[in-house]
Amino acid sequence: MTDYAIGDIQGCYERLRQVLATVDFSPSRDRLWVAGDLINRGPESLETLRYIESLQASAEVVLGNHDLHLLAVVLGGHKIKGKDTLDDILGAPDLQRLVEWLRQQKLGVYDPDRQYFMSHAGLPHIWSVDDALGYATELASIIRGPEAVEFFTHMYGNYPERWQDDLTGVDRWRMITNYFTRMRFIASDGTLELSTKESADQAPEGYAPWFDYPRDDAVRIIFGHWASLEGQTGDSRFIGLDTGCVWGGALTVMNLDTGEKTHCDC
Repeated sequence: MTDYAIGDIQGCYERLRQVLATVDFSPSRDRLWVAGDLINRGPESLETLRYIESLQASAEVVLGNHDLHLLAVVLGGHKIKGKDTLDDILGAPDLQRLVEWLRQQKLGVYDPDRQYFMSHAGLPHIWSVDDALGYATELASIIRGPEAVEFFTHMYGNYPERWQDDLTGVDRWRMITNYFTRMRFIASDGTLELSTKESADQAPEGYAPWFDYPRDDAVRIIFGHWASLEGQTGDSRFIGLDTGCVWGGALTVMNLDTGEKTHCDC
């Protein structure tokens, strides 16, 4: 049995199957960690979603901002955007089954033996792993439960900008969402800067890439979301797997035991 992790697929189904064939992935014996953004922008979002869902227990999935966007369209009444490629999912006969499956997925996962933590955008330095897992569980329960419509109706926004323990309701849920699925640049006090999407050396004044801040644990963090990094963080503890397949880069899968990365050109 081998565990692999893969970066943002974003509807690039043919490249997904190609890179998995390259490492001889078999769901009957192996497991795939998926770092979010399964869908959107690419040409085959429906096929990708159906395939990952079909892996069942052989897939460990965290939700990304594009996955949450689909749920916000279906459950929160939001409109699709000009660059979205979600029409095939929205018109699919199994839409509701796929939506319910997405709602059961996580925001963060942790393997204590290997000391791997995975979320779509990473792990802010202001949170311990235990903190993050608690907040991930809290938000997942909202997405799965009766408050999901309220959450997805009000999910979008950059406020609050900084975590506070006494946040409640939609503000609290949105703040957790933004750390787990939108974070790139952050200030030392945990304030997020969400408008800048450039590479790590283009940090706005007063901010730095989230992985530049020291941590007092030994956790290794797997994340996607930040294609302009091209997988480079400057520290082997922080493993960026979004190598921009949908933008003509590559789709990257990593063996969790050996750290070996396999790329498929897109």
